[in-house]
Formats: sequence, C-alpha cells, structure tokens
Amino acid sequence: MALIFLHHVVGDLTVGKPDLVEFPESEPIDSAVKAIANSSEAAIAVWRGREKGEEARTSSPAARFVGVLTSLDVVAFLARVGGDHQAAMRTAVSEVVVPNPGLLREVDPGTRLIDALEIMKQGVRRLLVRKSVAWKGMSKRFSIMYNGKWLRNTETSSAGTIINSGQPSSSALPDDKFCCLSREDVIRFLICCLGALAPIPLSSISSLGAITLNYSHIEASSPALEALLRVPDDPRAIAVVETNPDGSHKIIGDISAYQLWKCDYLAAAWAMANISAGQFVIGSDENGTTPVSPSDFTISSTMEEFGVGASPRPRKFSSRSIGFFSNLASQISVGQLRSMYLGRSAPLTCKHTSSLAAVMAQLLSHRATHVWVTDANSEDGILLGVIGFSGILNAVTKNVIPRTI
Repeated sequence: MALIFLHHVVGDLTVGKPDLVEFPESEPIDSAVKAIANSSEAAIAVWRGREKGEEARTSSPAARFVGVLTSLDVVAFLARVGGDHQAAMRTAVSEVVVPNPGLLREVDPGTRLIDALEIMKQGVRRLLVRKSVAWKGMSKRFSIMYNGKWLRNTETSSAGTIINSGQPSSSALPDDKFCCLSREDVIRFLICCLGALAPIPLSSISSLGAITLNYSHIEASSPALEALLRVPDDPRAIAVVETNPDGSHKIIGDISAYQLWKCDYLAAAWAMANISAGQFVIGSDENGTTPVSPSDFTISSTMEEFGVGASPRPRKFSSRSIGFFSNLASQISVGQLRSMYLGRSAPLTCKHTSSLAAVMAQLLSHRATHVWVTDANSEDGILLGVIGFSGILNAVTKNVIPRTI
C-alpha cells in the first residue's frame, strides 16, 4: 500500500490544473462572495498585492499569501457589523480575513506524495506548486527519480519551505507559473487509487480512528450568533443539536462554511443575528443552488421591521420564504419547523460503521468539507463525531512510514 505514496510525487496531481489566479486582499467582500461560490472547500486563498516596483520573478506567491477566507467568515462579519449591509459588502477583504500564512506551503513538483501528505496533516490547507517548464510528468513506477537523481528525505529549511535535496530547485527555472492544490484535490487523487490502498478503503471509519469525537455543537434553542464563538478551525463547522435526557445529542443541522457556500449572504447574516440556531439551519442550505445575488437583499438587523403590523417588501432567507420574518416563527416550535422542512436542510451524515471509501465518495460528490458521524445502532441520529479531510489523510497514512532513499 505504501508504494502509492512513495512512487507518486506532487507533480502527478498537477496535471490539468489551471494556473494560479490570486485573489487580492484589496478586493471588496461582494467580489469575494462570487469567488467563493466557484471555489473548492467553500473558501478562497487571499493574497497581498505586490509592492510598487516589485516584479513577479522576485516575489514568490507564498511570500505574499495572507490567509483563507470562508463563506462562514463572510456571513459572520455581516452578522456582527449590523447597520448598512450593502456598505459592508464593499469592505475590503483585508479587514475580514484572518491572517494565517501557515495554511499554505510551497513545494517542489518532485516532492513525494507521502511528504506532501505529512505537510497537510500538520495543518496546511493548500500546496503551492510551480508549473516549471522542465516538468512534463513522471513515470509513476520510477517517480523516486527526478531528472536522473534519486529523491532523498525532505529537509526543512530555516524559512520553513520544504525542499528536496538531490533534485533541481524549481526556483532556478525561468517559468513563474504556479498552481494550487487543495485537500480536495488530494482526496480525488486517492479515490482513483483505492485498489492500491486496500484494505483501508473498505475498513470502517471508526476502526481506522478517522472520527473526530470532540466536535463543536450548539443547542437548537440558542441564538445562532453564539455559534460563531464555538466554530473550530478545521472543519469550519458546528453541529446544531437537541440534547436527549441521557445527555446524547441528536443532530438537526449544522452551521458551517459548506452549508453557507452558495447561500444569499446578506439574508443569512440577518438570520444569524436574529433567530435561533435551530431556525437558522432549516433555511441555511435551501439556497444551495441559488445564484448569489447580494444586491437583491436589503437586510435589517432589527426584528421590528418584520413584526406584526409591518408590511415591508418580503425578504427571504430561504428560497421558499419559510416565514421567519413574521410572528409565525414565535408560534411554531423548532421541532415543527424541522418536520416541515426536513430533507432540504438535513445535515450530511454517515454511520460510524461506514467504510472510508464511502465517506470519501460522499465528501467528493457533495463537494463537502466534512460529514457528521451518527450511531449506526440508533434510529434517532445520535451524533458521535465528525470526519473531514484531516481524518481521512490520517487514516490512509496511518501505517505508512516515509522510506529513506
């Protein structure tokens, strides 16, 4: 099984990948919303612009990387600012994105796949790979050789950049084009090699230890805005639950970057600031296929405009105007609302007995960042944990030890 990781290199995953297109931190939020809708992992990488007089060849994109902006970050920002949301949409991305250069690492196209996976397991979300003119692909069988030289163990430079000793440095090549690999790209590659990974893909995710048991959650009756205080870094998701008498949790939805990926951001921001978490998740993903058009919404941060006796132009949080903007929301319980709209807002779940291959396919088919894991022995959706890209990478490399060449 380890051969797939030792005989493949990062360059094998870049075939057909488009050139890197940097999203500047000076762009407004409304431009970021459109970029996120077309991104993978419901997030975009944000870059600092080149200094005046700074040439492309003298500045690696990795040195100008700022951080990753998710759909949840945008909605959270709009929910907090209140007031004129249309003006907030014109705010520069630099004021919203959390700087975290450690989420990206530049690697050489000849870096072994096993070394690249080890980098991602340490928290890196993106791999920046130079599309050098010298790189024309590599024989998978003999990929432990690069331009006639043996690949050796990776060494970490003082700057934290991974370089492979014994192979030519891409920085010395004239080509300045790059591409960016996400964790989704890696999982897509691995799912095409399930036979070589046997027997791991057919093993249950619980037996592989791929489930994160310490998941974040919030009660359905709590204000949705409180979820922003509990959202972990990876995955960017918090479960909305109802607590049973025995202390177990029944999941009814989640607040996450994935669920808000293609939603109406202004409407979602108003809802997050004004309604409960249980009500929020019922409409949060109903706009999943609705084109993003923030200019169509003028969201107020107060409930009074939508109370009894008011007759404003109808606002919508979900694509079917489920009625949160009237006194109906106070008359219907969360359980009734869930039964009315279950299916359109149901969270993405799997059983703890599900195979790793099935979960990988589930993630990729839904373009999701995580799947909530429930107890297979319960019919009530008792939540056990969550599995995301990190759990999968840890599972497939658990018994693989990098080989010294």
